[in-house]
Amino acid sequence: MQRRPVTVRVARWSAEHPWRAVALWVVFVALCFVGGNAAGLKEATAKDMSVGESGRAGVMIEEGRFADEPAVENVLITARSGALDKRAAGDAAKAAATRLRTAPGVAKVGDAIPATDGSALLVPITMSGDPETASDRVEPLRTATAEVQQRYPGLRVEEVGGPSINKALDDTLGKDFKRAEWLSLPVTLAILIIAFGALIAAGIPVLLALSSVAAAIGLSTLASHLIPANDSTSSVILLIGMAVGVDYSLFYVRREREERAKGRGHVDAVEIAAETSGHAVVVSGTAVVIAMAGLFLANDAIFSSLAVGSILVVAVAVIGSLTVLPALLAKLGRWVDRPRVPLLWRLAARRTTPDGQVQPSRFWSAVLRPALRRPLPTLLVSVGLLLALAAPALGMQLKFPGTEDLPRTTPAMQAYDRLTAAYPSNGTQHIVAVQAPADQAAAVRAALTRLAASTQGDRLFAAQEQTGPDIDVSPDKRVTVLSIATPFASRSDEAVQSLHRLREDLVPAALGGLSGATYAVGGGVAESEDYATHVWHKLPIVVGFVLLLTFLVMAWTFRSVVVALTSILLNLLSAAAAYGLLVVVFQNTWAEGPLGFTSMGAIVTWLPLFLFVVLFGLSMDYHVFVVSRIREAVLRGVPNREAVAEGITGSAGVVTSAAIVMVAVFSIFATLSTIDMKQLGVGLAAAILLDATLIRAVVLPALMTLLGPANWWAPRLLRGRGKHSTGGRAPASPAAAEDEPTGELVGAN
Repeated sequence: MQRRPVTVRVARWSAEHPWRAVALWVVFVALCFVGGNAAGLKEATAKDMSVGESGRAGVMIEEGRFADEPAVENVLITARSGALDKRAAGDAAKAAATRLRTAPGVAKVGDAIPATDGSALLVPITMSGDPETASDRVEPLRTATAEVQQRYPGLRVEEVGGPSINKALDDTLGKDFKRAEWLSLPVTLAILIIAFGALIAAGIPVLLALSSVAAAIGLSTLASHLIPANDSTSSVILLIGMAVGVDYSLFYVRREREERAKGRGHVDAVEIAAETSGHAVVVSGTAVVIAMAGLFLANDAIFSSLAVGSILVVAVAVIGSLTVLPALLAKLGRWVDRPRVPLLWRLAARRTTPDGQVQPSRFWSAVLRPALRRPLPTLLVSVGLLLALAAPALGMQLKFPGTEDLPRTTPAMQAYDRLTAAYPSNGTQHIVAVQAPADQAAAVRAALTRLAASTQGDRLFAAQEQTGPDIDVSPDKRVTVLSIATPFASRSDEAVQSLHRLREDLVPAALGGLSGATYAVGGGVAESEDYATHVWHKLPIVVGFVLLLTFLVMAWTFRSVVVALTSILLNLLSAAAAYGLLVVVFQNTWAEGPLGFTSMGAIVTWLPLFLFVVLFGLSMDYHVFVVSRIREAVLRGVPNREAVAEGITGSAGVVTSAAIVMVAVFSIFATLSTIDMKQLGVGLAAAILLDATLIRAVVLPALMTLLGPANWWAPRLLRGRGKHSTGGRAPASPAAAEDEPTGELVGAN
């Protein structure tokens, strides 16, 4: 007797021992979550995240061990309209200084500084205590400033500074993510209720997804002690975890219900679902993991952290679908279909025949008709449309979001705009770091002073404050840092020009003659430019790795080189179209109103690389399940054209439901305030929508119909034993496929 696949053996044990399987899963999730919280999160340092020359500057500054700068706040006084009343502004500044000197958390209040154009007064405030926690202690200062504002209603008196901005952003973004998390659950549940027509069947995928996310967050916290984490890891785990967790459960539950409708017992139905959909879950999960593993080749702390989180949540979701899911289905039995939602249940029941077979959909049959009858024209038109969507990606620009891209809905950010307008040196900063022997400290300072002077009178740089150049020396006098301001936004062309002016002309001219000195120019503009260069250099390496390994997995799974090659080409086409849509939406201004953003004229630097691996992995979910259905029909002896129709119409309902869930979850993230989350949400939602509709329902059937038996060609090495591979031709009759080992079919959901 042939040995059953491991997915079947595990599912059989879980189905026969459901309480043990459920208990083990609960213990596993609890241990992961509690263990992660106990271990604590290790975040990436500046050295971990250093890239290019800006990274070297950051490392120099870190090695200088500078004393922590105290947190600084400001009271900004401006006119509500017209010219500033200097007498009233002076009185308000004195009142603010007097009131703030007695406020908790204030170490020092400086003298009022007038703007060079006379449009504002600025009262600097030095806070006491740990600067890292200053945003938690800024409320008394804001209260004191509000009291002064009440006394001078004719002026605008505002609190502005790093701590107050951080406090406002934490409040805004925190509410954003909580809203996204809470919205994603009811939206997902509602879609699944429509798909299944029963509450328990709809709730099981959500339950598995949530438990997978909880376990993965705990495991990623533990893993951060090996690969430091960044701020986005938890959000990505939630995003990917909800998508794949629901998908895997959806395919599994749908197949189990089909088998029960055919008269199978509960355990037997679970076993068949494990043998088909369970095997497909493993294949698609492996494809996602391979794609995510490609991020490690970027040799970057941000991508490595995102890879760890994504791989962990996908692995946990696969394990859950193979262990606790069969246990729940076997234990619940027909209770899975309770309580029924009357109208939705009748609609769901119409999708299957009395013997449990999937009822062909008139809609999908109509959609498929052009691809099946005229495959070549359909293929050319659909591919041409996708290439047209992808064309704008050739003009993609990559930049980091700047302060100007943060949401302006808070008074703190509105005050920041007025601050930088009146005091340009408080805006975008270039950082020149110099490392030299301690006995060279005086010479380094003199050279940096000359460098600062050389920027004056140049429109690309801001005028110096009256106190002179902003130079800081480390306690051991081995590292000296100069801050040079530019009056332009960090992602503007002028800011980039000022960076190149420093790196190529001014800095080498001023520091080139210092013996034993090394220097680097960093800061926000430099980080954005260096990271974009880094991404463009690493993208071909990551793409090549993902394509090669995915090709090998798909070729081995389907025993066909042609299927593997077409899978890769279709996913590349889908990703390229998503890139093009991102450029059209976010590098232009026409979508600003509907999506609630201000165009930055570029795509967030890290997004293309991350988006590629996520899309490539998730797209394989649908491809594996759809092609598996087609291959199952071919192995039964169904002619190629009819097999394509049967495979796509038979899986269309469940694939559509899974795609709608993904699109809905990703679209929710597009409503967040930050531009990077908006771009990620829109990019993923658009790509999945294109992939599940145009690619799977038009391009794929047209291509497979056109290729005919050539779809299944493979060299002898891949054909395996017996009739597992068609060897480039479909079986002549159903009898020719009867000896085919059912356990080796993949994903016949």
